Amino acid sequence: MINEMTPDLPDGPADSLPPGAQAELAGTAWEELPHVCTGQHGVPDTPDVLGAVLAVDPAHRARAVGDLYRLLLHQDQVFPATAPAALVLAGLLDDPRTLAEDRWERRAGRRSLRAELLNWLASFADIARLDIEDGVGTAQNLAAARAARPVLYDRIADFCDADDRLVKEAALAATALLLADPALASSVPRYAPAVREVLAVSTDSYYRWIARERLAAWGEDVAGLVTAEKERRAARDRAGELAEDPFGGQEQEQAIRWLEEQPKDTAAPERLGRRHEDRTVPIPAAPHEPAPEPPVAAAGSEAGYRGPWRIAREEERAEWTFTSYVGVGPLHFGMTLEQITRALGEEPAVSPYSHHGEDQQLKYADFAKSGIRALFHDGRLGCVAADALTGPQARLDAAPLTGCAPSHVEDWLVHRTTRPDSLAYSVAGDPVFADLGLAIRSQRADDIVLTRPLFLLHDWLDLWHALPSEEWNCSESPAPHGARGAVTKNAHPPLPPIPVAYTWDIWDIRYT
Repeated sequence: MINEMTPDLPDGPADSLPPGAQAELAGTAWEELPHVCTGQHGVPDTPDVLGAVLAVDPAHRARAVGDLYRLLLHQDQVFPATAPAALVLAGLLDDPRTLAEDRWERRAGRRSLRAELLNWLASFADIARLDIEDGVGTAQNLAAARAARPVLYDRIADFCDADDRLVKEAALAATALLLADPALASSVPRYAPAVREVLAVSTDSYYRWIARERLAAWGEDVAGLVTAEKERRAARDRAGELAEDPFGGQEQEQAIRWLEEQPKDTAAPERLGRRHEDRTVPIPAAPHEPAPEPPVAAAGSEAGYRGPWRIAREEERAEWTFTSYVGVGPLHFGMTLEQITRALGEEPAVSPYSHHGEDQQLKYADFAKSGIRALFHDGRLGCVAADALTGPQARLDAAPLTGCAPSHVEDWLVHRTTRPDSLAYSVAGDPVFADLGLAIRSQRADDIVLTRPLFLLHDWLDLWHALPSEEWNCSESPAPHGARGAVTKNAHPPLPPIPVAYTWDIWDIRYT
């Protein structure tokens, strides 16, 4: 098992944990408790993830927290390892090292590790309230998650009075969701006032949703909170419209200034606190619209061809598996450039940096031999693009995604999406599937176009704002490294035939 989580730590993964957590970690049969990707190449096991949460290296800590979400709370599901991991994490909250602040990939701004671990426990408690049909996993996994709630409540409650506002809000959010356990119902009157006074007015829209949902479930009047939320959204929508109006004049300037003054919403991009009707199982195809056949990858260029638009043949492409919001092949979201280079065994061909004040931030790195582009935010992998001509064959449910006809891939994905609002389109017309963390772009291969899949984290779904300009230009992709100027199949190729124009039907209007 390759551990991309803690390659530079000198000691075992549990050595960084306090004695109580070490004992709990050692006393759990983790080999019998898989997470969503246990056993896959390069994916850390649960003890490795937990051991890295308090690592000295901030990059290892941040990667560990990302893996807690990706591997243990994957797509609103709990797994055999999830509940035991939650108990270990709750035992770390009073460790002084959790006061270290950093930026976490699922939240805006900086906050302490303690606050972010409480956010993870709130997400765990939110999912534990669901039913089996809502996709939380097996009955056994759900029962284990629910059985952990009283213990988690005891370990979290003290932080509801923390001086740090972000810690206090996260602890209250987790506590409010844990109180869905009937065994904890007697504690509701103790926390209901704080939920209304703190969470209901938070800048975090997820916390506000928790406050309204929990207070309503406890029989309290939330009409005022609902009205306030509607007014808040209406004001933002109106200001957004004015800010985008090029003829708005003074009103546009006022709207832009008002929006800039509003506190940033710190909720996670995909916001786990959705209503039950938003947590749906995959939508079956309509009876009169049978699901299409899986896409088929292009056959590749004929043997011996070395031209600039050469398409790799099936046997030449690496075989990668895509797991939504976890990673693709040996690459897993949250990796650093160094970890990616080590996983691919290849140095990046291009790694430009953008400048923000005195800081240099890595934008992307191209790995020509592997045929992929790794894109970064705050130095961590957030998006992987597979080159249509030379990239690995990335598969979802055994179906190919790389180097196929774009319409076939899109049609197949539409029939397996899990939410009716999952599909959106970029400004370039690229389909983006939010429930899968997948976008399908098109890339030219001489006279045809083939799929260039993008595997994304949640905050990359808005392609227009997330992708660098170089990625938008990749449709006119240059040949693989070293191909231009190489000897082609024919040293003196014949003159091409005279091009033939496309025909148009009688309804086409032509302008001269």
